[in-house]
Amino acid sequence: MARYEDLPYRTCVGVMLINKTGLVFIGRRAGGIEHVDEAHVWQMPQGGVDPGEDTWEAAKRELYEETSVRSVERIGEVPDWLIYDIPRTVAGRAWKGRYRGQRQKWYAVRFTGKDSEIDVEHPGGGGHKAEFVTWRWEPMKNLTGLIIPFKRPVYERVVKEFSALADE
Repeated sequence: MARYEDLPYRTCVGVMLINKTGLVFIGRRAGGIEHVDEAHVWQMPQGGVDPGEDTWEAAKRELYEETSVRSVERIGEVPDWLIYDIPRTVAGRAWKGRYRGQRQKWYAVRFTGKDSEIDVEHPGGGGHKAEFVTWRWEPMKNLTGLIIPFKRPVYERVVKEFSALADE
């Protein structure tokens, strides 16, 4: 098995879905070995980029696969790749021990549909495993306190980059 320091980062995308009133979609994770407590189980949609896939296309695909949402317009992008390390205590079990963390490209999108479009129980038309057990709209300023602590610096940067988009 490779040393933790030698493991690569998994290439991913993240999506901040903002509704018409400036609130942000967050989903309560269905599970995961990295959970540390019940207070920090919320996150925005995110997921892996397929080989050769454009990151914006991956972001739209991941959003659909996790929320069933397609009614969006792109309104922002973090110019840099944001990186986080997964704790060493779970690195050997997460992603089959192949990665030390993730490098993420983040996008902000305005939700142009109705809340009834969101379906986290049968996402992507029922063709995908549910990542979330429930969801809600949350003020952007609250996001960093709801995310698992090791992802907090990424969320702080995303909130900073997109804060003007919330109209809070």
